[in-house]
Amino acid sequence: QVQLVESGGGLVQPGGSLRLSCAASGSIFSINTMAWYRQGPGKQRELVASVTRSGTTNYADSVKGRFTISRTNANNTMYLQMNSLKPEDTAIYYCNAGVRRAVDGIVRNYLYWGQGTQVTVSS
Repeated sequence: QVQLVESGGGLVQPGGSLRLSCAASGSIFSINTMAWYRQGPGKQRELVASVTRSGTTNYADSVKGRFTISRTNANNTMYLQMNSLKPEDTAIYYCNAGVRRAVDGIVRNYLYWGQGTQVTVSS
């Protein structure tokens, strides 16, 4: 099996910074695109940022210039550096990964989610 574990959430004042981490472990052949999603109170889950295995990144307009996504393929870890945080960034942040793994000798693609980490931006 594969597990994604997020860490780094917490309470921060407006204008502050946080760094989220997502560590993937288990029976992994390789990881394709990794991404951060978030779901705020009363809102639908939305894509925050994504990064391909080769390092190509994509950001939601609302976080461009403030958030930076990165990953380390060697240890299957992804990060989200969040600067200039705003109250509207308050949400549960979820890690998402497209994992290639072998099941019964056949390598297939599977999508996994982490359990989420709470980010609260408030004074």
